[in-house]
Amino acid sequence: MTILFSVGLFLLAGLCEIGGGYLVWLWVREGKPLLYGIVGAFILVLYGLIPTFQSAHFGRVYAAYGGMFILLSLLWGWGIDGVQPDRFDLLGASLCLLGVGVIMYTPRSM
Repeated sequence: MTILFSVGLFLLAGLCEIGGGYLVWLWVREGKPLLYGIVGAFILVLYGLIPTFQSAHFGRVYAAYGGMFILLSLLWGWGIDGVQPDRFDLLGASLCLLGVGVIMYTPRSM
C-alpha cells in the first residue's frame, strides 16, 4: 500500500467520522429533521469500515488516525464553524501529524 493511498483512507475516514457526527449533532442539538440523524449514522458506519482497508493492524491504524482526526477537526471547525486555528492549535496538530508519520510509515524490521 502506498503512503498516498493510506493518507487518503485516513482523510476519507476522518470526513466520514466528523461529517456523520456533525449531522447527528445537528439533528439532536439544532433540531434538524430525523433524516440528518439517519444519514449521519450511515456515514458513521462508513467511517467504521474505511480503516479496515489500511494494511497495518487495528491498534496502529487507530492510534495514527487519532492524529489525523485532530487536524481534520481543526480544519472542520475553521471551514464550517468559522473558528480559525491559532498557532498553538497548529503546533499541536503538527506534532500529531509527526506522530502519525512515525506510527504508520516508519520502516520496521521483522
